[in-house]
Amino acid sequence: MDHEYVISLIENNSRIDGRNFNECRKIIIETNISKNANGSARCKFGDTEVVVGVKMDVGEPYPDSPDEGSIVVGAELLPLSSPEFELGPPGTQATELARIVDRGIRESKAVDFKKLCIKEGEKCWILFIDIYTINDDGNLIDAAALAALAALNGARFNKLDKDYEINYNEHSNEKIKLELLPVTCTFGKINGKIIIDPNSKEEKVLDARLSISTGNGKIYAMQKGGDKGFTLDEINHIIDMAIEKEKELKRLIKLV
Repeated sequence: MDHEYVISLIENNSRIDGRNFNECRKIIIETNISKNANGSARCKFGDTEVVVGVKMDVGEPYPDSPDEGSIVVGAELLPLSSPEFELGPPGTQATELARIVDRGIRESKAVDFKKLCIKEGEKCWILFIDIYTINDDGNLIDAAALAALAALNGARFNKLDKDYEINYNEHSNEKIKLELLPVTCTFGKINGKIIIDPNSKEEKVLDARLSISTGNGKIYAMQKGGDKGFTLDEINHIIDMAIEKEKELKRLIKLV
């Protein structure tokens, strides 16, 4: 019954929570929620809630980029956040969530990997970005992407000794400064109608989904989901909406 009701509302240009098609739910971001992480943030899109922590380690750079560090993004869909999530190794949804967040950060060069180099060809910083779902009421993608940016922005490096051994108990005054904010916006298609920030009831009836990461009006990454497709006009419409919404969402994170 919920499915039919949601579809009938969409067909009449309405949504189950009363929002307009181009309107996100209320967004709340909190930072520095963990004293043990180098950076951390909690992001809420309505009742959807995601926590992201950033931890740093020292490793060896890749042979083809000896003067760069790197990031590793992982996602854990906690059973407490949805009856559909189970304990165990990451499934398809968790893997996709991590990859979308990773791609938005990596392709936009929001983090300057060269600034993560400690000693060229030998030592570099590796940033582990861990995503944990607390409550899933739809659109975990945008909540996770925004939380990841908030956690990274201003994350503090650990202190190193003279042999480049990391001191996990003490942070330095050096912080990460994001080069730009690649905001991710997710859109859904239901019976030919395009909506932003689908909630959990809307996600269950989506024909297709498209997530776009933009920064300063430029597209850096796109990820499609769902069984059906989008027309070229629909994609152009979504891109315009994503670029416009970027201006609104990026104000939620202050560059330090």
